[in-house]
Amino acid sequence: MKRKLLFLPLLCIALLQAQAQSTLSVEHIMRDPIWMGTFPSSASWSDDSQTIYFRYNRDKDPTDSLYKLGLSEKGAISKVSWEEMKANERSEEDFNADKSLRVYQVDKKLMLEDMSSLTSSLLIQWPENFNDPKFMANEMEISFTSKSNIYVLNRSTKIVRKVTNISTETKPKDKSKNEDEKVDWLESENLELLGVVKERKEKSKMRRDYRDAYSDSEKEEFTYYTEGKSPVNLQLSPDGNYATFTIYTTSSNKNSIVPDYADASGYTVDLNARSKVGTTPTITEIGIYDLQRDTVYFISSSELPGIKDLPDYVTDYPDKTWEEKERDVAFSSPYFSPNGKKAIINIRSNDNKDRWIASVDLGTGKLTTLDRQRDEAWISGPGIGYSFSGGTMGWLPDSEHIYFQSEESGYSHLYLLNVATGEKKAITSGNYEVFDPFISKDKKSWYLTTSEVNPGERHFYKMPLMGGKMQKLTSMTGNNEVSLSPDEKKLAIIYSYSNKPAELFLQENKVGAKAEQLTAGQSEEFKAYNWRDPQIVRFTAEDGAQVPARIYTPDPAKKNGAAVVFVHGAGYLQNVHKWWSSYFREYMFHNLLTDLGYTVLDIDYRGSAGYGRDWRTGIYRHMGGKDLSDQVDGVKYLVASHGVDPDRVGLYGGSYGGFITLMALFNASNTFKSGAALRSVTDWAHYNHGYTANILNTPEEDPIAYRRSSPIYFAEGLKGNLLMAHGMVDVNVHFQDVVRLSQRFIELGKDNWEMAIYPVEDHGFVEPSSWTDEYKRILKLFNATLLEE
Repeated sequence: MKRKLLFLPLLCIALLQAQAQSTLSVEHIMRDPIWMGTFPSSASWSDDSQTIYFRYNRDKDPTDSLYKLGLSEKGAISKVSWEEMKANERSEEDFNADKSLRVYQVDKKLMLEDMSSLTSSLLIQWPENFNDPKFMANEMEISFTSKSNIYVLNRSTKIVRKVTNISTETKPKDKSKNEDEKVDWLESENLELLGVVKERKEKSKMRRDYRDAYSDSEKEEFTYYTEGKSPVNLQLSPDGNYATFTIYTTSSNKNSIVPDYADASGYTVDLNARSKVGTTPTITEIGIYDLQRDTVYFISSSELPGIKDLPDYVTDYPDKTWEEKERDVAFSSPYFSPNGKKAIINIRSNDNKDRWIASVDLGTGKLTTLDRQRDEAWISGPGIGYSFSGGTMGWLPDSEHIYFQSEESGYSHLYLLNVATGEKKAITSGNYEVFDPFISKDKKSWYLTTSEVNPGERHFYKMPLMGGKMQKLTSMTGNNEVSLSPDEKKLAIIYSYSNKPAELFLQENKVGAKAEQLTAGQSEEFKAYNWRDPQIVRFTAEDGAQVPARIYTPDPAKKNGAAVVFVHGAGYLQNVHKWWSSYFREYMFHNLLTDLGYTVLDIDYRGSAGYGRDWRTGIYRHMGGKDLSDQVDGVKYLVASHGVDPDRVGLYGGSYGGFITLMALFNASNTFKSGAALRSVTDWAHYNHGYTANILNTPEEDPIAYRRSSPIYFAEGLKGNLLMAHGMVDVNVHFQDVVRLSQRFIELGKDNWEMAIYPVEDHGFVEPSSWTDEYKRILKLFNATLLEE
C-alpha cells in the first residue's frame, strides 16, 4: 500500500529502525568539529628550512592558530606567539634572480634581507603607504608603487626617483586654445564709460600673457590625467623603460538585498548582496606608459583573431538578428620577460568563449596573438585562470619562452611557447590534469602536482624545465598537498585519505623516500568508530560514459533494500576521491545511513571537476540534463548490481546538489521517492553572473538554456516527498529562491513538501544546532518514506 503521509510518528520510526542500529547519531556527528580532533592545514617553511609552520588548534581555541615544529625537535609542536609572527612578517616581498636577496615592506619601511645570514637592513623609511617592491633587472634598483605612481630606489645611493607622473584629476584646458574672455553687454558698456577700469583690465591681461609666454618657454613636465579613474596594478618593466597600469570601469549594476531578521540590534537589517546574472561586466583598459617618450597609450583588442565570432548557440534563435561586432574582453596585467624587453598578456572574452595569449609591442601597444583557445561552452579548467587572471602563466629565465596551461587536448596541461618562432609544445600530456606548477630555485626543473596515477589521487612530481620524464616524489595513496622547503631538500606534506583526516608529514625530496608522520590529531572518540573506506566504482550512463562514484554498502545482515544518493555542491567540484572530503559531515552521515542498512551512492556527475574538459562542460546550456541523468543511471546501477529496491530511493544535496534534488523530484519522480534540497538554486536567472553566465550564457541572449535548467518551471512535476532547508541570510543562494518556489507549490496545490528555515545561517551553515536540526529532518524523511512498514 502506498504511504500517504509525509512523515510517520516517531514511535513508528523507532520500530522501523529496530532491525539496524548505529553507534553514531545525528546529534553526535553534527557537533562542533572540534570533537573529531585537530588537523593541520596550510603548511609553510621558515627561511632556513628548519621549521615547519602550519594552521592548527591543539589548544581548543575559538579558531585555528599558527603553530610550528622544528626539525631538530620532532614532535615538539608549539604555538607561535604574536611577537614571533610580527618579527617574521614579510609582506609584499620579492626575491632577486638567484634568491640570495629579498626585499619586503613592513610599517612603511623598505627592507633588504640577506638570505644566507637571514639579516635585514633598512633601505628607506617612506612617508606614505607603498606596495609591490620589485627588483629591477640590474638588481641594484628596486621599484615600488605609492599613491598611484611608481618610484625607483637605487640601493647604492639611496636616491629615490619618481618615474611616472599620473594624476587622477581632470586634465586642465590647453592655454593656447583659450578664447578671450567674453563680456556681457553691461560689462562692455561699463568699460566704454570708465577709462581707468578699462586700462586696469588691459594691463592685467598683458601681465598674464607675459607670464604664460615665459612659462611656455620651458618644457612642461608630462602628466597623464586619468580623469577621476584610479589606476591599479602599476608595474615597471625590469629594464625601467615602460610602466603598465589597469583602469577598471565598473557598471552600476543593481545589487540584491538579503534581510537579516535576527540581527543583534533587534531591527531587520538589509545585507547588500551580489547582483544577478546578465549584469554588465566590468570594463578593463591596459595603459602603457612610455618613460622615454613621456606618453601613454592603450592596448586594443580589435585585431584579435575571431574577436567578432558569434557563439554556436545563435542557431537556436533563427528569428533573432545577431549583430556581428567586437566582443568585450577582460585583460590581465602584462607579464614582462626577465630582461624587460618583451611582454605578454592574457585576454578573455566576456562571453567566456575565447582566451588569447598575445605578445605586446611595448612601443606601440600592438598585440600579436601567440595562442588562442576557443571553447563553444566556456573556457576554464585547472590553471587556466578567469576574467582578469592569467592563471598559470609566465616566462622562462631565457626571456624567449613562455609557459601556460591549456585544455587544448581536453585536459589541462602545461605548455611552452617560443615567442619568436611561435613554436608550442605540451610538456605534460595524457588523460589527467596538472595543478600548481612552479619552477625550481636553480631554474632547471618544474615541480607540479598531477592526477596522473588516478583522478582520485594527487601526487607531487619533478620534471626537467623543457619537458621530459616526470619523477614521482610522493607515494602515499590519497591527497599529497606539498610545501617544498626553501633549500628544496624536504617536503612538508598535508596528507589525508578517504577515512583519515589530514595530518602533517615530512619527507626528503627524493624518489622513493618514506614520509614520516609528525602530527596525530584524531581524538580518541573519533578513533573509536571504524570509519568506512568507500569503494570507488564506475557505472555506465545512458550515453555510454563511465561515471565515477563512491559507494557505501551495508552489512548484508542489516541491508534494508533502500538507497540514498548524495549530490555534491558547487557543480565544478570533485568528491569521488581517496582523500578526506570537504563534505566530512556528509561523509559521517553516510556512515550512519550505512549502519542503518541503507546503500549510499556519491556521484561525480557531469560538470564535476577532475575529469577534463568534456566532463566539465557536460552541463553546458542544460543544467539538470546529463548531471541529472547521471543520478538516474546511478540508481539503475544500484538496482542491477546491489539489490536496491527501485521504489525506495531518495537523494539529497546542498547548493548545486539541492538544485539537482529539485530537478530529480520534478523530472525523474519515478526514480526518486523523496529528497532533501538544501540551500538550493530554484531559478538560475536569479543566481550570480560569474558562475551562471559561463554555463547558460545570459537569460537575455539564451532564454532557452534558462528555461530548461531552472526547477521553478517544472514544479508541477513534484510527486515524491520533498524537504527544503535554507538559511535566511544566505548571500550566495538567496532565501528568495525557495520563497518563490514555495509560492509556486501553493498555487499548484502541492502538499507533499515541507520547508525548514534557519534564521541565522548563511550559505555554509556554522552553528552545530543548525546542522543537527537539518540532518535530523533529512534522516526522518528517509526513514519515513523509504523504509517498508
